Amino acid sequence: MAKVRILITGKVQGVFFRQSARQQAKTLKLGGWIKNLPDGNVLSEAMGVESSLLEYIAWCKTGPARAQVTNTIVEWLENKEDGFIMPLAQEFEITG
Repeated sequence: MAKVRILITGKVQGVFFRQSARQQAKTLKLGGWIKNLPDGNVLSEAMGVESSLLEYIAWCKTGPARAQVTNTIVEWLENKEDGFIMPLAQEFEITG
């Protein structure tokens, strides 16, 4: 399993980005979370099979129809047990 953190910038709040990302992640069988940031951006961490993570990253670069993504910053994380423990990487939550 691999783990990634993605910062998505642009018009990404108020356009159903988090809900759509959660559905995309569930379809790809990823675990993780997504949340709005106070600066208007969105931050997500996801864990799963690398090929599914690559599909999720590609989706985040455009997002849902009403989003206007200007940038995505992707950081591959070490796969350590640091509080990000999800059996079979099946849960994906909207945390904020």
